[in-house]
Amino acid sequence: MTATVTGAEAPHSPQRGAAWRPWLGRLLLAAGSGVLFYLSFAPRTLWWLAPLAFTGLALALHGRRFRAGFGYGFVFGCTFFLLHLTWLQHFLGEGFGPWPWLGLSATLALYLGLAGGLCTLVARLPGAPVWMALVVIAMETPRAWFPLGGFPWGRVGFSQPEGAYLSLASIGGAPLVGFAVVLSGFGLARLLLRLPSAVHRTPRALALPVAATLLPVLAGLAVWPTVGTAAQEGSLTVAAVQGNAPDTGLDMFSDGASLGANHLAETERLRQDIEAGRVPRPELVVWPETAIGARPGANPRLDRMVTELGVPTIIGAVYQRPNGELENSAVAWYPGTGQGERYIKQQLVPFGETVPWRGLATMVTPFVNAVDERVQGTGDPAALRIAGTRVGFMICYEAAYDYPARDGIREGARLLVAPTNNAWYGRSEMSYQQLAMSRLRAVEHGRAVIVSATSGVSAIVQPDGSVSASTELFTAASLVQEVPLRRQVTLSDQLGAWTEYALVAAAVAAVGTGFVLRWRARRGIAGTKENAAGDAA
Repeated sequence: MTATVTGAEAPHSPQRGAAWRPWLGRLLLAAGSGVLFYLSFAPRTLWWLAPLAFTGLALALHGRRFRAGFGYGFVFGCTFFLLHLTWLQHFLGEGFGPWPWLGLSATLALYLGLAGGLCTLVARLPGAPVWMALVVIAMETPRAWFPLGGFPWGRVGFSQPEGAYLSLASIGGAPLVGFAVVLSGFGLARLLLRLPSAVHRTPRALALPVAATLLPVLAGLAVWPTVGTAAQEGSLTVAAVQGNAPDTGLDMFSDGASLGANHLAETERLRQDIEAGRVPRPELVVWPETAIGARPGANPRLDRMVTELGVPTIIGAVYQRPNGELENSAVAWYPGTGQGERYIKQQLVPFGETVPWRGLATMVTPFVNAVDERVQGTGDPAALRIAGTRVGFMICYEAAYDYPARDGIREGARLLVAPTNNAWYGRSEMSYQQLAMSRLRAVEHGRAVIVSATSGVSAIVQPDGSVSASTELFTAASLVQEVPLRRQVTLSDQLGAWTEYALVAAAVAAVGTGFVLRWRARRGIAGTKENAAGDAA
């Protein structure tokens, strides 16, 4: 008698039971690679994990089609962003629940999902690791635009505030650093896939994956000697004031007055230390973002403080215009004469400084009614002349975007400052993630960067990205140090956004080519089947 297997019994057969195991293995590999990618970011110094994370992703994508590639890329992205953005939970608190954090993480993961799907289209092209890396980095460009003005947090380049790849920022900024990291990872994956059959291949078969793995690292090491750090227009002794803030998350909206009092008090302690000779007299003092309120005309507390200090000061202020509109500004303040020019923040934080779709958002949560909209800056001026030099700006969230600091350099900035208010985010990793961005910007533009934070981490960053002084979280402290003033314009600044545009264009061309080749292959298979059917008839 011959036994038969019914439809109900089929799923329990050994063959069917084994079918899902590779799928599950790939899923776990994609998720584990997302964890590795997360671990490569600050405050950890495991920058070398980033290329290994993309090695794992490439192995999960190997041999898959678009739909599966999208799924594995999405799992990779979800795992990464859920871990990387946990600080949103501290900011919002228990009242909001996990939905904003989950929603933003899933939305950003869609970009990596799409990258994973598109990688399957270019994976069979000659030089596949190059095209796959281009696709991943190209998807970071629209992520800086949409949704709600974009959210570039977690770009690949930001995982590299130190290490072999960082020097490439001086040539092509964050896009080139990210491309080099992903290329190394995808090259290593291709090498691992070819090694088992290496005995049957010519050495040329391994040449491309070896080159893709090692050349980005070697290029980064070769560029390091060209990263300038020496003073070219003298030096400047700069103080970064960190007055501290209460660790209360959203309650800071109703407790903002303490910020101003804390920073006035810390500046007074700094003045006493200067007078006592405990610290050198700075030539420029930098306050954090939105540390105090200010308006046109007389501001007695600030006027008195700067005059007594006797040092030009950059005041991070909520600046109220005569018509009542509010700005997030960095204001040049001078002893005896008061306020001068100001830089106005251009990249506003959605739902923190501006409320998109306010009517709809109000239906979801009444929190938005507490948000006073800020006026968006135009980038004019992008740099201020103060303390005998020109200073460029990237206020808080702007450190994640390429253009603010670049515009300041084009206006002749010899020094960059990054005022920030991270008190909302508690003792999370957010402050360290943002500091990593400033370290990359230092190398990208060849300038020292002064990071002044309300509650930490404040830091003095040298032009090679190294941190020469820093503070702890939620402490009142001031940093005083001499930094070089530099005028040399890096190749990254000369090329500007064209590096990013070229990488995106190459990725689009590769995807188009991959799509056409796959379409032709399918037509060829269909035609072969039709011919076979005709012959059989």
